[in-house]
Amino acid sequence: MIQMQNICWRRDERTILNNVNLHIQEGEQWVLLGRNGSGKTSLLEMMTGYLFPTSGVVDVLGNRFGECDVREVRKEVGYISQSMVEKLNLGDPVWEVVATGEYAFLRFYQEIDEQVRLKALQHIEEVGLGHMAEQPFGTLSQGERKKILLARALMSNPKLLIMDEPCAGLDLHEREKLLIDLGNLKGRGITIVYVTHHLEEIITLFTHVAVIRQGEIMAAGPKRDVVTAQIISDAYDWPVEVEWADDRPWIRPIGGERA
Repeated sequence: MIQMQNICWRRDERTILNNVNLHIQEGEQWVLLGRNGSGKTSLLEMMTGYLFPTSGVVDVLGNRFGECDVREVRKEVGYISQSMVEKLNLGDPVWEVVATGEYAFLRFYQEIDEQVRLKALQHIEEVGLGHMAEQPFGTLSQGERKKILLARALMSNPKLLIMDEPCAGLDLHEREKLLIDLGNLKGRGITIVYVTHHLEEIITLFTHVAVIRQGEIMAAGPKRDVVTAQIISDAYDWPVEVEWADDRPWIRPIGGERA
């Protein structure tokens, strides 16, 4: 699904990513962890073709970036991020915002096919917001907007779904509702790459974790092998304990900042 080989990215005199190798296979669901500025979002932007490495190779869905039409690849990739919310028109009705996902548009300027409208309404129902389909997008809460972004991403039947901190800014109730919707994607043949700062968001759906530290991958593999007290403490420069409950990890800081 995604093959990133010997990825380096430099901006001015600063090295953001250094010799990153990440291989995501079909059927795997990945979470990327790391401190602010570690390079997580840069990796996501390379996976979606919005950023190209200084050196190295990126293959997505069998296409090598730099040798293919990235716009065609993006039609098979759903992308959810706060920056996407900021690009959408808050005055558009919810169903229309979702329908734009069929064509990877940000807004319609022509008549919308009735079948596309009905498909959008179906996806809105699936995330439990059917009663809000006619409301302006800007009237929704943060949690509701994230659910609508998920419905929008599913319009194109993506093979790959990339999510950059989708639960950021949500309270406990809204976060858990969104994670339930995400868990319901299991079995739909979608590979997910999910960035977060919060380990408790690594729900049962996820199978693998990669931990990034200062632009390098310090650990990657099955989630229980990677999400350990030692690795997480080293990644965040803070001592923690990790406990597992219902196949989700929970952390507890156990002391002061490391020297």
